[in-house]
Amino acid sequence: MNFEQIKERTRPLVNKVSPVSEGSLDLMSDLIVVEVYEKGDMFIDRGKKNNKEYFVYEGVCRSFLLSPEGEEVTISYFLEGDVLSPNKTRTANQMSHLNFQALTKLTVASLNADEFEQLMINHIDIREFGNTVLQNELLAKVEKEIALASLNAKERLILFREKYHSLENLISHVDIASYLGITNISLSRLRKGLMK
Repeated sequence: MNFEQIKERTRPLVNKVSPVSEGSLDLMSDLIVVEVYEKGDMFIDRGKKNNKEYFVYEGVCRSFLLSPEGEEVTISYFLEGDVLSPNKTRTANQMSHLNFQALTKLTVASLNADEFEQLMINHIDIREFGNTVLQNELLAKVEKEIALASLNAKERLILFREKYHSLENLISHVDIASYLGITNISLSRLRKGLMK
């Protein structure tokens, strides 16, 4: 992808969050490296160094952790047009707290986090974009915590469907069950019950 193609792929993604000037979009686009991953690829590993910010151009990915019993627990999903959790929220000393995995073929734009932070310092519109991404991340986490604490499994599945529409047909139901905090067998029963 050349600079103009990167800029045109990035424009709607940025504008969806918080519009920036043409000059600021140029500065952001100039930092972007396009990365492509196959379904199942891990592109951020917990405990390993990561100093990047990411935008999803195409595909679906998730963040997850391993429980003390070694089971995968899905934390968040990121779809085409989304910005991944900001580097500051998913790392400490540039070491990742989370794993990120491509659930379909995935194309992401990555930017060096330090260079992006410098753009935020120097350009108010880029700072507003970065702050809005951070606020959106916080809101999504609070919404999920509230849902896990206050809704039953059926209500959580209905909420998942409202938020992610056709994702249920694209990815593993095991991943969805772990996101909802239920077993895959429970998810299967709920899905059958909702079809009636």
